[in-house]
Amino acid sequence: MSTTDIRQLEPKSIWQNFYSLTQVPRPSHKKEEIGAFLENFGKTLGLETLRDEIGNVLIRKPATPGMENRKAVVLQAHMDMVPQKNSNVAHDFQTDPIDAYVDGEWVTARDTTLGADNGIGLAAAMSIMQSADIPHPAIEMFVTVDEETGMFGAFGLQPNFLKGDILINMDSEDEGELYVGCAGGIDADISFRYTEVEIEEGDVALKVSLTGLKGGHSGVDIHLQRGNANKLMFRFLKEAVSDFEARLASIDGGSLRNAIPREAFAVITVPAEGVDDIIGFVQDCEELFIEEYKGVEDKISFTVEQVELPTGLIPEEVQDDLINGVTACPNGVLRFIPELPTVVETSNNLAIIKSDGNSIILRSLIRSSVESRKEELASMVQSAFALAGAKVDLVGGYPGWKPNLESPILKEMTKVYENKYGITPKVMIIHAGLECGILGTHYPKMDMISFGPTIRYPHSPDEKVNIATVVKFWDFLLATLENIPVK
Repeated sequence: MSTTDIRQLEPKSIWQNFYSLTQVPRPSHKKEEIGAFLENFGKTLGLETLRDEIGNVLIRKPATPGMENRKAVVLQAHMDMVPQKNSNVAHDFQTDPIDAYVDGEWVTARDTTLGADNGIGLAAAMSIMQSADIPHPAIEMFVTVDEETGMFGAFGLQPNFLKGDILINMDSEDEGELYVGCAGGIDADISFRYTEVEIEEGDVALKVSLTGLKGGHSGVDIHLQRGNANKLMFRFLKEAVSDFEARLASIDGGSLRNAIPREAFAVITVPAEGVDDIIGFVQDCEELFIEEYKGVEDKISFTVEQVELPTGLIPEEVQDDLINGVTACPNGVLRFIPELPTVVETSNNLAIIKSDGNSIILRSLIRSSVESRKEELASMVQSAFALAGAKVDLVGGYPGWKPNLESPILKEMTKVYENKYGITPKVMIIHAGLECGILGTHYPKMDMISFGPTIRYPHSPDEKVNIATVVKFWDFLLATLENIPVK
């Protein structure tokens, strides 16, 4: 099917709104265009529309006749999307629309992230605001900025901006599940400073490229045990340096803190007479990685090519410290929740490693639903790199969302789901960060819940949303709004 065919899917109002969102470039930190789009959307409908000083958009719609005595509801989503593409794709997230299309039972995008996270939830809220025949209480559509890179919109929310009693977050990604808690997180910013040194006479330069990994959301997909391109590249580099006289000139791995790194590239130098040996070693590593990740990764590619000599090298002591630090750094799932053994409690994503000729910058995202475990893991990461001589800053911490199993909206939505579908929805805690934890600090009395359609592989070019579950998500949302309790 062609790109425009997604507008013919049911429910048409959601897919037409989602298509409109795909046409507005909206990576994190590009909030003016999408903010203006949403502000104009609300004003065109003749609804009260506000935009706060950091760019969050709030649109208010009165209750439909007969629903005025129900509790007011906040439909909450975020406007930004994660910009991820494969390195061989010419796509500029700052200017280009997303090329979304139907692929069997799913909607996906051509070689980029789709933006169903959180575009489908946002499109559903827009559809409610447009509707003329859907019963609902007073509604506030609240859309935050820059959720994906630090939840800045939620952090910057001012008291009394929202008036609702119940907040329905539509940013979770498994239909049939109701989310009542999430992990908190903290960022580790790590840096090495250096001055380049000269290349040994007679050495040649090689570029090694690790590509084809699946990547994914560093919270939602971390339990899938996919390869981390940074960890695998440094596994190669450690042996290349120790056994093949390699020296590191530059490194470029990963692109976003909350995405499992799919690709990593390094430029190394080796003595001319050792080129064949290092080529053989790269091939051995590729075979090893493919074997180790059989059944998990199916497109791993590890290649090497000769390139022009770089201007200089990372000093040997910094190179060795960097390699040791990355090797020692914990990565992936550290612990599952004992009471919920399929749910990740604590994890780390060593997301970004980049050099620029003067410094090496590393970015890591540490998550846990237990605050003390989050602090412990942050200390482990800090220690690994402090021992390696790096500067380590722990920044951007945000709280988890503590579950309230006595939540009135949880009980009501559970009952609605059981009556509608004949089964009980799962009550879940998500390892990813949701804005509910932060919003709850601003509005501690607000009753909160999160749900959504089934989205797979967010934060990666494989992102896709299941069409049938969008229908079910929409029907459940309408039934929920019709059954909101009285004040």
